Amino acid sequence: MSVQINYNKTLSPNSSVNKVLFVDDKYKTLGLKKHLSNKEYNCVLDLLKSKDIKKKILSFEVSSKVKIVLVSIKKEISSSELENLGAKFYDNFKKSQIKNFNINSDTSPKNINNIVGYFLHGLKLKSYRFEKYKSNKSKEHLIVTVSGKNKPSLKEQIKFKAIEEGTFYTRDLVSEPGNVLHPDEYARRINSLKKDGLKINIYDEKKLKKLGMNALLGVGQGSIRGSYLAVMEWNGLKNNSKPLAFVGKGVCFDTGGISLKPAKFMEDMTYDMAGSAVVVGLMKSLAKRKAKINAVGIVGLVENMPGGNAQRPGDIVKSYSGKTIEILNTDAEGRLVLADALTYTEEKYKPQFIVDLATLTGAIIVSLGSEYAGLFSNDDKLSKHLIDTGEKVEEKVWRMPLNKNFDKLIDSKNADMQNINYVGGAGSTTAAQFLQRFILKKTPWAHLDIAGMAFSKYGGALNSGGATGYGVRLLNKLIEDNYE
Repeated sequence: MSVQINYNKTLSPNSSVNKVLFVDDKYKTLGLKKHLSNKEYNCVLDLLKSKDIKKKILSFEVSSKVKIVLVSIKKEISSSELENLGAKFYDNFKKSQIKNFNINSDTSPKNINNIVGYFLHGLKLKSYRFEKYKSNKSKEHLIVTVSGKNKPSLKEQIKFKAIEEGTFYTRDLVSEPGNVLHPDEYARRINSLKKDGLKINIYDEKKLKKLGMNALLGVGQGSIRGSYLAVMEWNGLKNNSKPLAFVGKGVCFDTGGISLKPAKFMEDMTYDMAGSAVVVGLMKSLAKRKAKINAVGIVGLVENMPGGNAQRPGDIVKSYSGKTIEILNTDAEGRLVLADALTYTEEKYKPQFIVDLATLTGAIIVSLGSEYAGLFSNDDKLSKHLIDTGEKVEEKVWRMPLNKNFDKLIDSKNADMQNINYVGGAGSTTAAQFLQRFILKKTPWAHLDIAGMAFSKYGGALNSGGATGYGVRLLNKLIEDNYE
């Protein structure tokens, strides 16, 4: 069920509509008197005696036509808690016969900034459904009208909508099946984002070969589909300041290649491009909200398939950096895609920092489950910003170690390095250690392994299962708080 939000200036207390009002966590109702009719107010007072006031959302049927909903707000409440309240509101009423509500923003506490904006943001994020391929799509709408003076400003409305659109675009991309969103189609969709104000440049196989991106190309050479490097630029500043750079792994489907994965759960490998989808959704958000920064998003798009032309275990390739890589396992492919993309990003754009995102290792799920993304970084300041921001938006990261002692696990006898650690252990760390070798000029860099966060079978606070869009809100907030 989709959500439609409208804004209205005033609402008469005697209006016969379903009303949503904010109260404190003790459910003190005195401040509501001027916003309700006498009959409604007395009815709520009477019904409140039989309700469990430990609940954060209470609803009252005061007549056959009118429902009153009270949302309790504690004195100190975070933006993420407000978003979760909005999501809870959606869950409470998505199956209700009542589909039309009026939120009275004048009842929100004045000492807390933008309560209604964050509440609606959570409500919208929770409402997402991927129903593109269902014959019987839901046609119902939850219509929310906001009245009063404490509505989000126009600027805030634009910001929230931009982040929602970016998050939903990421979820859409991750949810698409591999036969639809193969690299050729993905490149076309990214190219269509020019309409949002992004500068797009797509490097096809011919251009990639000329550049020497053999690590990336090796991954995709077993597929009948093309391989691409897609570059998205947002120039929100008129000056030539160094951009912020975001790099994503876009393996549209990962069979493992010649090192074939087991059949069980291979269908989930449609989301092995989630890192790239986060970068694309982020860049869309930045353009939509006219972010006052310069940013570049770069994603490597490939399909890892077995075939007569597929890369073999034992092959040696020369990366864009000039370093050679021995391919011991073709299922350790994401790091090969990122290797070329990282060096190219650093050399071409000389960014303030690089954050890369990838569903890189199953080992990170063993370590952190679906509660934290793994953070690996060469920079304490960037790490702290990511950790602090993750706590604010509840897209959390946990810093994991990098150390030169891990290098011996990926050193190769036949090339500069090998793409997998066959000794065993430290799977996520050795993958990150591998990536760090392609940051050649000591640019501040962070790698987010989001394998446990990009897709949820059971849903979360702000999603209902499936693609989560994890990372779009995290990076938007990182930029907003520290770089705009």
